[in-house]
Amino acid sequence: MGESKYPLLSKNGDFIIGTLFAIHSKETLPSFEFRQKPQRLFCSSVNLIDFRMAQTMIFAIEEINTNESLLPNVSIGYRIYDTCGSRLSSMSATMALMNGQEFAAGDRCNGQSPIHAIIGETESSATVILSRTTGPFKIPVISPSATCECLSNRKDYPSFFRTIASDYHQSRALAYIVKHFGWSWVGAVNSDNDYGNNGMAIFLKTAQEEGICVEYSVKFHRTEPEKLQKVVETIKKGTAKVIVAFLSQVEMGNLFDQLSDKNITNFQMIGVEAWITSESLMIPNSFHVLGGSLGFAVRKIDIEEFADYVTKKFWHTAFPCLQREGHSSQYGLNCSRYQDLLVLKNYNEDVTEQRYSSNVYKAVYAVAYSLHSLLQCTKKGGCEKSLTIQPQQVVEALKKINSTIKTGDHVWFDSSGAVVAQYEVVNWQQDLIGSIQFKPVGYYDASLPPDQRFVLNTENIIWAGGPRNAACVIYCTFCPPGTRKAAQKGRPVCCYDCIPCAEGEISNETDSNNCKQCPGEYWSNAEKDKCVLKAIEFLSFTENMGIVLVFFSLFGVGITALVAILFYSKKDTPIVKANNSELSFLLLFSLTFGFLCSLTFIGRPTEWSCMLRHTAFGITFVLCISCVLGKTIVVLMAFKATLPGSNVMKWFGPAQQRLSVLAFTLIQVLICVLWLTISPPFSYKNMKYYHEKIILECSLGSIIGFSALLGYIGLLAVLCFILAFLARTLPDNFNEAKFITFSMLIFCAVWLTFIPAYVSSPGKFTVAVEIFAILASSFGLLFCIFGPKCYIILFKPEQNTKQHVMGKNLNHVEK
Repeated sequence: MGESKYPLLSKNGDFIIGTLFAIHSKETLPSFEFRQKPQRLFCSSVNLIDFRMAQTMIFAIEEINTNESLLPNVSIGYRIYDTCGSRLSSMSATMALMNGQEFAAGDRCNGQSPIHAIIGETESSATVILSRTTGPFKIPVISPSATCECLSNRKDYPSFFRTIASDYHQSRALAYIVKHFGWSWVGAVNSDNDYGNNGMAIFLKTAQEEGICVEYSVKFHRTEPEKLQKVVETIKKGTAKVIVAFLSQVEMGNLFDQLSDKNITNFQMIGVEAWITSESLMIPNSFHVLGGSLGFAVRKIDIEEFADYVTKKFWHTAFPCLQREGHSSQYGLNCSRYQDLLVLKNYNEDVTEQRYSSNVYKAVYAVAYSLHSLLQCTKKGGCEKSLTIQPQQVVEALKKINSTIKTGDHVWFDSSGAVVAQYEVVNWQQDLIGSIQFKPVGYYDASLPPDQRFVLNTENIIWAGGPRNAACVIYCTFCPPGTRKAAQKGRPVCCYDCIPCAEGEISNETDSNNCKQCPGEYWSNAEKDKCVLKAIEFLSFTENMGIVLVFFSLFGVGITALVAILFYSKKDTPIVKANNSELSFLLLFSLTFGFLCSLTFIGRPTEWSCMLRHTAFGITFVLCISCVLGKTIVVLMAFKATLPGSNVMKWFGPAQQRLSVLAFTLIQVLICVLWLTISPPFSYKNMKYYHEKIILECSLGSIIGFSALLGYIGLLAVLCFILAFLARTLPDNFNEAKFITFSMLIFCAVWLTFIPAYVSSPGKFTVAVEIFAILASSFGLLFCIFGPKCYIILFKPEQNTKQHVMGKNLNHVEK
């Protein structure tokens, strides 16, 4: 068996509270030659913070032991072990606490723990080890300063409690303070242990949610000088001027030494409670590196009479080798191990700055109130000392505790075993004589409503390097409106390329992750930062194409009118009277409407204009073709009538010609009526052909109706062409059938080419193609049928005689 490990400070009592504090911070290992029993570990370098916590614990216990209303007839003892900041010493001390001080070979365990609760440790990683070791025995562990969020897991640590808030709140509050000042580009450094890794993970997640960019996130452990050098180089090369340092006191001291040696300054440090108020960092050169640092600190709570206690009563009643009272345990006493602590005998200037002492004070009172409840204590009757209290009972009692202590603090644990998060925001400042002060400039209180939790007084803040703008807000990049972010491979999450939004998409804010699609009738502007109404396209009267088509339409109307006037003035001449002048005037009338109906295709389509344009076109052209067909039949009949014994003209006289034109036209009227009744054309916004604009056009409604309309016109045109073609060789001086054949050839060619052109033309060009077909076929009919007659009337009047017009026919009849 190895030698027993004895507590640094102890006192017997009815109930014992065990304690693990790193009262010394450095440990010297003995030589391990494996030839003799190893020597004891040697500890040095007093850790003032943990020593004050040990003093606070003894002060609170003595206060409770003299309190007549709390555990009136019960005394509390303590066993305070020094872990020296070493995991090896910590484990050894934990075993000693659970087993007792004297344990020889051959002894058997009685299953009873000599302690009822453990207060400690002060660091998260050490507390994790402690809680995992004591957990199976259900011994309650209460830490005054272990803040790792990992310890909130009640499944892994069911017997763990703490009188300090979890780092979940502090880590998120760090992101909030960075966001508050608009620092969007920061660096991050953390301790490579449970405390630093868990805290930094929560900060990074919150930072991402808040839109904060982290240029780098590096970590190191106090035993890894090579990693520390790499961290310093990363800070030096980085562009971020704000550094979030989630470090323990020891790691922060190591980092400070390196930054100071290499004169790396003017960085705005954002710190955590572990180091932001550490007096060990308050050395002459520290303000040059850490001046202006901001961070969260545990609230200072004054413990009445404690400042006098640490310089007077403690040394005479609780400190070995000096105490006068004989009730203290004096096993294994070696006064040499206490010599470095005696230096602090008359020093208490730091007491008012000790922020964790109140947490220890609350932890002792939490155990006391739990025992008070379990022992069924009353002020008059005292406590039931005969009751056997198991550590597990203390755990259950701690979960239910809800008391207020002398300092005004509320002792209460939430479901995770922690207390409510309450921090001071402190700022490193210098007073007039150059001394470093931790100036409170705000607070964070998780017990308040969300909008009141975080308060900062920015006017009182001193910034690193001078004015606030010295803590530069630097971006890796930012994307203006009209672009979206695309992450750069291998670079920090906030470094990205700016990709312009696609056509029809916009982003109207800086650093947009995605572009938004514009609604149906909207399109992105040139800058891609706003959705604007799409341009509406239709063939208008004011554009060049519309003006040209209107001109040719009116030109056709004018030519037709002039021909009509000319024919009317020469109505009694043979050339006009030949082949039924009545049909000629009706054809000119229908051609006039044919030219005019093309105007209905120009302008903004409406419900009425869509119905009018197709029906007017269909009826007008059937009237034209019907007149031409009538003239063709007249030509055929006229020559048939000149044959001996033929009386065919009496079956196709003027009355029959009018009736045929009317019948052919009425059929088209009937088709149009059925079309308009069943499924009429309507105005339609076509957004499929062009994404960036709306084509306002007339939908046909019924394809069958439109096909029937065009098919009927085509049927009459083909019939007319065939008849005219048959009559082309009839003998005469002026055979009109030849010109009708040519006009029908032009008509059919125009409309045959119209169909593929109509289908393939986009937008307003579809309408322009249809207008062109109407005008081309109308001009074809006008010039081919009336052009030759006008030529004779105007330039060859000598041929405008009955003999000339019918000369060959008469000669043929005489022969």
